[in-house]
Formats: sequence, structure tokens, C-alpha cells
Amino acid sequence: MSKNLLAIILILISIFAGSTMGVLIKFAQNDVSIYIAAFLRFLIGFIFIFPYILKTKFKVYKTSNILLHIIRSLLNYPAMLLTFSALMLVPYEKISALNFLVPFFVTILAVLFLKENIRIYRISALVIGFIGMLIILRPGIMDVSLGIQMVLVATFFWSIIIILTKQLTNKDSSITILTYMYTFMTFLTLITAIIFWETPTTNSIIYLSLAAFVGTISHFSINHAFKLVDVSMTQPFSFIGLIIASFYGYFLFNESPDIYTWLGAIVIFIGIIIITIRELKLDKELVRAKVNINS
Repeated sequence: MSKNLLAIILILISIFAGSTMGVLIKFAQNDVSIYIAAFLRFLIGFIFIFPYILKTKFKVYKTSNILLHIIRSLLNYPAMLLTFSALMLVPYEKISALNFLVPFFVTILAVLFLKENIRIYRISALVIGFIGMLIILRPGIMDVSLGIQMVLVATFFWSIIIILTKQLTNKDSSITILTYMYTFMTFLTLITAIIFWETPTTNSIIYLSLAAFVGTISHFSINHAFKLVDVSMTQPFSFIGLIIASFYGYFLFNESPDIYTWLGAIVIFIGIIIITIRELKLDKELVRAKVNINS
């Protein structure tokens, strides 16, 4: 399997798992506060990976980038709390839509700090995805409420986190990055959980256990995808999350997708198809060039 194709598969897995995690956390917050939800999500996630930590005899923690791991976690903490808080104030589909500002922030930051070359077809895919998002949302009807402001601040934090993650993947393994995040986030969320402690219900624990499981899959998949390809290549795929959110809204929250949702979904898929075909073609060209050099 080619590197670009594997990266695309990992990105799609991450997006689907991440969208599923958001729904599960939204369900859990019907019975428990955001502080307890955040703590249990990371504690359970840490428990999932702890057998691997023991298997490596804690060597998975070996890194020369401890400061970047700390900064990443310190940004992850407020970004997560803002997102979880917004879930209580803003409809899920609007949060999903606003999160699509992240690809644009990341693409700009990738040029400025990672010195990535942004190819024209990647820009085209981003623009097409953005148009699809606008068709679905039909902006001008969204008030800039407190919940919306929370999401906007969180999207900027998430963008910086993605850039830091890409930097870490150049030196650390995907599982090392995941382990540090889960370790630091478990301790950080424990502080606020103690302050605002309330006994979680059985239902909330079940939802958060499932959220931790799919969240772990999401984080590991995207970390590994960043290790394989430029971060700017991954961003146009983010728009497919809005389609997934629309389906969840229909089946779980009785929100019926209208004609604009379907039209926007078609436009988004066109953007995804363009970049997928071009990246796979580029991968073949690179392989062919290597063969010619070796021969």
C-alpha cells in the first residue's frame, strides 16, 4: 500500500472516530459535568494504553521533545474544555461546521512554521470543501453567542496543536505522542475534576468509555497520518466530518438533512475525490522517479 493511500485511510478513520467521540460525549454530558467528562475520557483512555506502556517498560516515554509535549497538552486542555462546554450551548452540527475553520488555520500555519509548499490542488480542495460547508450552513443566520465564541477560540487552539503534533511526528512515534497526551491530560483534568467532583452515573461511564476508545483510535490514526504526509495534505479531508455530523444528527437527534445538506455533501465529496486522485497520482510519480534514479 502506498504511503499517501495509507495516510488517506488513516485520516478517514480518525475523522469518523472523532465525530463519533463527540456524539458520545454529548450524550454523557446529560448526566455529568464537563469536568468529570473530560477527566474520565482521558483516564479511561490512559487505562486502555497502559498495558502497552508496561510492555515497553516505560520506554515509550523516551523523547527529546518533552517541552513540546507539555505545551501541546497545556493547549489541549483549554481547547477541550471550551469544546465540551460549547456542546451544551450550541447544536452539534454548528460546532462541527465551525471546526472546519481549522483546516484554513492549519494550512496557513503550515506554510509559516513548517515551511510546507501548498500545492494548487490542495488549495482547490480546501476552497471546494469550504464552498460545500457554506452551502450546508447558509451563513448569516448564526448568532455569535458565547458558545460560538468558545468554539472559535477552541479552533485556533486545535490548529496550533495540529502543527505541534506534526513537529513531534518528525522525531517521536505516534504511540509516544499519544501516551504523553493521555498522561498529561489525565493529571490536568484530575485537578478540575476534584474541584467540581460529582459521582458519575453508570450511563455516563459507559458513554465515556466508548468515547475514550474511539478517541484513542482517532488520535493514533491522525498522529500516524501526520507522520506519513504533509499536514496541509490532510486538511481538505476534514470537511467530510460535517457530512458525518449531519448523518448523526438525522439518526440520533432527529435532525432531517435538507436539500442544502445533500448539495453541500456532494460538493465536499468532489473536493475529497480531487485531492485523493491527485495525491495517489503524485505517489506513483515519486515511486517512478525513484526507480529511474536507481536504474
